Amino acid sequence: MCGRYALYADGEQLAWRFGLPVPHPVPPRYNIAPSQPLLALRHNPDTRQREWTHLVWGLVPRWAKDPAIGNRMINARAETLHEKPAFRDAYRYRRCVIPANGFYEWQKVGNQKRPYFVRARDDLPMGLAGLWATWHSPDGSELHTCTIITTDANATVRPLHDRMAVILPPDAYALWLDPAASLSSLAQLLRPASDDLLVAYPVSPRVNSPTNDDPSLIVPIDTPQQSVLEF
Repeated sequence: MCGRYALYADGEQLAWRFGLPVPHPVPPRYNIAPSQPLLALRHNPDTRQREWTHLVWGLVPRWAKDPAIGNRMINARAETLHEKPAFRDAYRYRRCVIPANGFYEWQKVGNQKRPYFVRARDDLPMGLAGLWATWHSPDGSELHTCTIITTDANATVRPLHDRMAVILPPDAYALWLDPAASLSSLAQLLRPASDDLLVAYPVSPRVNSPTNDDPSLIVPIDTPQQSVLEF
């Protein structure tokens, strides 16, 4: 799964990587958690242009009676997107790319869970595959939300968890956001990242609390059996 991640690339890096003007503002964040707003790239159905936007993490389907359902919709399994009522319309019509420098996973060690930070070897921002939705409140306001799609873990993540976020290759962003893309072509993108893309290393358990958000969270720490996972 993917339940916590970091985005600390500056605006110029994001503009270069994702092919849009610099988004403003882009403060570095090291512990983005569900129910918080996040930066995303989407195709705007009204302007028919790609744009930066902010979405709340935890997808609330348009038919939901209570927006609290979003707390259970932070991830969507790639294998069932086309059939789950909460995700199938968004998969067809409302896809997004969520920039991230890396994400956290927890490895069970005895009775404890040890946090690891997983990032690209070059530490450049990656694009996670996501879906978005708009929920209309009874008072007339709108809530724009999203979920991160997961797939089987690759060799780097597998020692930590059996699932991982779908990481889109940069040359696939346009296809993922194309409203005319076929479901068969989209399905080809929903696969584990290549085994040589990522590195993972243990970090401070301070990341366990989403109230902590600072650069020290992604610094490698020494453990009794420290391991850096590279493949």
